[in-house]
Amino acid sequence: MHPRHAMFAVALLLVAALGAWLALRDDGTDTAAPQALLPLPPVPPRIASGLEYDRCLGLLTTEPEAAATLARAWVARDGGEPAKHCLALSRLALGEPVPAAEELEQLATASASPPATRAALLAQATQAWLMAGVAARARATASLALALTPDDPSLLFERAVATEQLARHADAAEDLAGALRLDPRRVDALVLRAAVLRHLERIPEAIADIGAALALDPDNPEALLERGVLRQRRHDNAGARDDWQRVVALAPDSPTSDLARQNLALLEAGPIRQ
Repeated sequence: MHPRHAMFAVALLLVAALGAWLALRDDGTDTAAPQALLPLPPVPPRIASGLEYDRCLGLLTTEPEAAATLARAWVARDGGEPAKHCLALSRLALGEPVPAAEELEQLATASASPPATRAALLAQATQAWLMAGVAARARATASLALALTPDDPSLLFERAVATEQLARHADAAEDLAGALRLDPRRVDALVLRAAVLRHLERIPEAIADIGAALALDPDNPEALLERGVLRQRRHDNAGARDDWQRVVALAPDSPTSDLARQNLALLEAGPIRQ
């Protein structure tokens, strides 16, 4: 797995869950997912080497305040790009996504690193903007990254996440199609495209995508959540209930499970009586 992809896999799934997987009540009312705090994933891509850089990155997930202190002192000693990178990531770890995104964008713009490295920095900025709830800025940043590395399926997926947050479903579907051409076995892209196609009322295609995702990963909670929504759309309430109960059993403490519980509650409540 690409190191940047490994870093952001968990956060991307949660971002997608916030905007794409919605239950549909019997009266046709969409029920949106609640907001959730996105975690800082554990393996940031490296832009340099060295013991101080290793130490700073190593502190991010366990002692982010210590990482920030180390990085600020290192920046003051003119530690260059590695120091600035660790400082930006420490802000992200401490729940400050907007300054983190701005600093990562500035670093990518000013860096003399190869295009792939600058694209990785912009990908991190994209995630920070998504964590801040600024989808338009996230999409623009992902587009800058794709200008540097246009055949990167992870970047196409990341831009699709931002685009779907803006309810630009057709554009999101196009990016996901590109990502899946490059990497047909990406379960996250299949699941998100299924949700996007559902919004576009292309239900048979959405069902095909979710079937392909579950063939690759039968216990994927996000895929089961989306299949439940699709089953409910086809008036298969028993099948939807089975899928959402399976989500709760597989990932009881996750945002995906919270959505499944909401959907189950709506299912049990039945249609709204006038």
